[in-house]
Amino acid sequence: MLDRLLGNYMLEKGLLTKQQLVQAYKVQENNRAKLGVIAVSEKLMTIAQAEQVNALQASMDMKFGDIAIEKGYLTQNQLGRLLELQGNDYLAFVQALVDENILTMEQVGDAELQYQRDFGYTGTDLVELKSNDIDRIVPIFLGEEFSRYKDIVSMAIKTMYRLIDNHVYIGNAYKSESFRSEVIGYQKFHGDEKAFVAICGKYQDVEKLAVSYTKEEFIETEEDALDATCEFINCINGLYATERSKDGKVVELEPPEFSVTYTEAKGGQLVAVPVHLGGGEILLLSALEDNISIG
Repeated sequence: MLDRLLGNYMLEKGLLTKQQLVQAYKVQENNRAKLGVIAVSEKLMTIAQAEQVNALQASMDMKFGDIAIEKGYLTQNQLGRLLELQGNDYLAFVQALVDENILTMEQVGDAELQYQRDFGYTGTDLVELKSNDIDRIVPIFLGEEFSRYKDIVSMAIKTMYRLIDNHVYIGNAYKSESFRSEVIGYQKFHGDEKAFVAICGKYQDVEKLAVSYTKEEFIETEEDALDATCEFINCINGLYATERSKDGKVVELEPPEFSVTYTEAKGGQLVAVPVHLGGGEILLLSALEDNISIG
């Protein structure tokens, strides 16, 4: 997720162009980050040490990690950890920026530090953002105020990541007593837990979610798009209900519904999480009660 968050931040700050960012993302898709980039990003090696090992590889028939261990820069355990991180999206993005000569490692590091300062993130927050682990990332955007929503929001974002867009990213949660949107798909559930989950926003953005979920290139009507969105919401809540059943909780899902006219959701405390996926932005709404009215 940090690859998209920091990429957009660097674009806004003028550190790269839209064309360069698109190119970096394209290269990222086929890249695995090199161990040197990972080691520097994880602060296990300095840039100078990584460059020295890279230079030695040109004259030694040894892998980067083996040379780094021989030089005393890494331990065997640290190398194992770096090898695990080679599939990390953020590090592959950093590798693409460096390989395409868009930014140097120093420039990426400076941008990362400034991003952390501007948004008030701690060092631990940044580690979590780099992890690409949704369960660890979501609490950062919910904050303490909305910590009770972690399980249901995490389930929604993980499902989006798996089924719709593996580069989904989110914004900070906020609350309101009502939300008005162009279109909305929603579902309530009750039983041992009561809740309301909805996806809403501009039709063109919700349609992108529907197309990605159904893998249908053409969706003819708004009703088709919202019907697919409701199927997706039912999938999210079905997974959530299954997970809660492991703790002996019974969650009963009501049939999902939708509206394709400007509609207001209101009642209780509604929490919204902006979600960017498939080139659009939607709102994920949730409430830990089922008395939300749509009208």
